[in-house]
Amino acid sequence: MDFALTEEQRLLAQTVETFATRELNQDLTERDAAGTFPAQAWRKCAGIGLTGLTVPEEYGGAGADAVTTMAAMEALGYGCRDNGLIFSLNAHLWAGTMPIVRYGTEQQRQHYLPQCCDGSLILAHAATEPGAGSDALSLTTTATRKGEGWLLNGSKTFVTNAPVAGALVVFAATDPAAKFAGLSAFLVDANTPGLRVGRPIGTMGLRTAPIAEVFFEDCPVSPEGLLGAPGAGMALFNSTMQTERALILASAVGTLRRNLERCIDHARARRQYGRPIGAFQAVAHRLVEMKLRLETARLLLYRLGWLLDHGQPAELDVCLVKLHISEAFVQSGLDAITIHGGYGYTAEYEVERDLRDAIGSRLYSGTSDIQRNIAASLLGL
Repeated sequence: MDFALTEEQRLLAQTVETFATRELNQDLTERDAAGTFPAQAWRKCAGIGLTGLTVPEEYGGAGADAVTTMAAMEALGYGCRDNGLIFSLNAHLWAGTMPIVRYGTEQQRQHYLPQCCDGSLILAHAATEPGAGSDALSLTTTATRKGEGWLLNGSKTFVTNAPVAGALVVFAATDPAAKFAGLSAFLVDANTPGLRVGRPIGTMGLRTAPIAEVFFEDCPVSPEGLLGAPGAGMALFNSTMQTERALILASAVGTLRRNLERCIDHARARRQYGRPIGAFQAVAHRLVEMKLRLETARLLLYRLGWLLDHGQPAELDVCLVKLHISEAFVQSGLDAITIHGGYGYTAEYEVERDLRDAIGSRLYSGTSDIQRNIAASLLGL
């Protein structure tokens, strides 16, 4: 396996890193405290192609493969300190655009994808319910036939981008008795009558990513709104989760790298008892562990990218990447605060925000324990 990036991939990563550093970090502490979605920054991301990174070129996207996408997202995570913005972008890309790319009709692709790429349309993914998270078969939202179309009834929770989305990918039971074969997916415009977005949900981290409940009350969906075939929702959901878990933490590798560099700089500059704190073994060992997590995370990530781009089986690798990077993200965040001491606990130094943001990575797209369960089953246990 050759994990070396091509010259084109390196140039893309450098472009994204420079852009993110210069354009995406303004007033971040204030925006994080207020929970404000950075709409202007979103438009800037669209301007360099990030909102359509994996969308085929004929629909206005970049058509990037897995490794290229990972390189761009890692660079974004390094340059952009707004993990909430990145999380919103991830939700839009993997759970929003990719189901349309893979399962949409040509009419759906032509209608939605160009707007997704130019930044004028933000997508949300409405699957989780108060009683159904990773257990998609437990969802209670229904889609019943009315004429040629459907009526949606039910509710969703933890819908990332819901307050700013122009359209949602919604999962509902079209035949509850058929269980996995009775789940379908729909594309629903946010202004459809009967669709109501609840108040934003406050979260521990990722505060600039708008999250809310969504309610459906006799919400009509036309025949053209069906995404994929009737009853294909479970296959679509599983495919979406595979893609999301594979790619959603590529940006975290960039954040791990940025945090390590910042901690090393601090350990060299901060002096106690007449010498830099990096000279103390307790600090030095933490930095070594942060470096080790970064390198193993990157190796697992790009190995997965190579497998995906070469059409190799990667279900187990997807779980391992999601599990390892999320756990590394949290632990290195804890180490960064410890290295910075009391300063790391303050909002001014911004170290505590990365830890708050990192904790969510152990929950979304399937918890760390869910990844362990899936990996164990794939090992035949």
